[in-house]
Amino acid sequence: MATGLAVRACQAGHRIAFATAAQWVDRLATAHHSNRLQPELVKLGRYPLIVIDEVGYIPFEAEAANLFFQLISNRYERASVIVTSNKPFGRWGEVFGDETVAAAMIDRLVHHAEAHSLKEAHSLKGESYRMRGRELGRVPTATDKD
Repeated sequence: MATGLAVRACQAGHRIAFATAAQWVDRLATAHHSNRLQPELVKLGRYPLIVIDEVGYIPFEAEAANLFFQLISNRYERASVIVTSNKPFGRWGEVFGDETVAAAMIDRLVHHAEAHSLKEAHSLKGESYRMRGRELGRVPTATDKD
């Protein structure tokens, strides 16, 4: 869904930037360590839309959570953000290692936002397109128990 929205934004003539959460944090950490974080945030602010994919797949260290918060905060009410995550907002404190930082990020993200859950999007249920045409046996799902 995020990719489709990003493609449509490109087709409409908008510039977008797409990366995983880990890639965004790496980019921001590199800028931070070379004392160029603010210019990097300004540069990213020129994109009308950024997509942050895979929030929650890897827990954030404190510095990474702080950098990620700065990215979200810098874009708040200025430019659009699409975030994909495998975790509900209620578990973002685990991802970012700090309930307060997570709550502040969520507050900025959901203000003026539309939030969608794959559990709610009936048309998105089905087989993984990555597994289409492959005979690998049954693939475990997140709901399977040991």
